[in-house]
Amino acid sequence: MYFFICILSSIDFILSNNMLPEVLINCFLYRPTISFHRCLVQMYVGLFLVSTECTILAIMAYDRFAAICQPLRYMQIMNWKLCICLMAASMTFSFVITLITALLQPTDFCGHNIINHFACELQSFLKLACSDTRTSELFMHISSLFLLIPPFGFIVLTYGRIGSAVLRIRSTQGRKKAFSTCSSHIAVVSAFYGTIMIMYVKPQAKSSDQDKIIALTYGVFTPMLNPLIYSLRNRDVKGAFWRVFGNERSE
Repeated sequence: MYFFICILSSIDFILSNNMLPEVLINCFLYRPTISFHRCLVQMYVGLFLVSTECTILAIMAYDRFAAICQPLRYMQIMNWKLCICLMAASMTFSFVITLITALLQPTDFCGHNIINHFACELQSFLKLACSDTRTSELFMHISSLFLLIPPFGFIVLTYGRIGSAVLRIRSTQGRKKAFSTCSSHIAVVSAFYGTIMIMYVKPQAKSSDQDKIIALTYGVFTPMLNPLIYSLRNRDVKGAFWRVFGNERSE
């Protein structure tokens, strides 16, 4: 589990630094600008990281399934070799998706090249093209479905099995421990998939301020929230948290 948390933390750190500095700088500029190549780097790095996080969260759900449903065999199931292979497969799949998206990128742009967004984002970027973007948009929709629906469906099915196993635990303490093991991951999945599925699975319409806020949520706020969610699993951190809010908890 800690291996995947380290990977997730690294992805969140890079993802936040990929977008947030640009957003903060633009807040203080009257006419913020970004070079074409810098925009491409920001867009495709973000796409690769978000794609990787989609699959990593599904892998972490399987890790929780093994820990709760097969606790005695957990170290055999989730051995280092399997963890590295799963991580490599996740990053390879995300890289292929990103590469194909880059190859299908339109080549002709016209107008003022004004991106109606806080940062370079694929949907807003395609609206600047003068050439035909139907192939790029079709692949974006198909890849979004493959990156979001199967991993999210796998997570739901996995937690269905976990919930069934938890209900068979007779002791209240055992159920509480099992719930504590999964609660942080459920919170992260809800925050990440809840926003990104609204952005990419819903029927596409004209750009709106709501889309900008949603993109900012999964690209900036969710990566910043994840460390807090996982830190609250630590007893010392939880104790300090409740002391700050004046609710001392007896351990």
